Amino acid sequence: MQVSVPLENSLLADEYGKYAPASAMLADHPIKSFPISISDAPAATKSFALVFVDFDSTPVCGFTWIHWLAANIPATMTTIPANASRELADQFVQGKNSNAGRLVNGDPRISSGYVGPQPPDKAHNYTLTVYALDTDLPLADGYWLNDFIHQSAGHVLAKAKATLPSRA
Repeated sequence: MQVSVPLENSLLADEYGKYAPASAMLADHPIKSFPISISDAPAATKSFALVFVDFDSTPVCGFTWIHWLAANIPATMTTIPANASRELADQFVQGKNSNAGRLVNGDPRISSGYVGPQPPDKAHNYTLTVYALDTDLPLADGYWLNDFIHQSAGHVLAKAKATLPSRA
């Protein structure tokens, strides 16, 4: 299985992160998700899930920052368009990102679904992992990453990763 996201000058396009236009921001956070293409998924795939995280955030805030969790994406959706987190939110479930934690601001408008990169110190490498699953998972909107890990155990047919650098 392969996953790809278009990059501009080897970086995630500005419209999906820190330098997004005002129309793609909410509460000073970028909310327009980037497009994703999935290919060569196993024939038995029933759904996809994705996890988009920033491991480079650990020295800055003390933990890996979760930017987007989505599950039960139909197997027929091998092209996930830009802004799917907002415009197609009724077609799959989305989990809580790190804005939902007690250690952050907790603004409910930006605590679930996609919230884009905003590296404060230097360019960060963000990790997108897409999972091909043999079932839909018993998850509801607002699930946590650990819920996905537990529910997906034994159901992952394949996974693919992409590194998406974003500028500070």
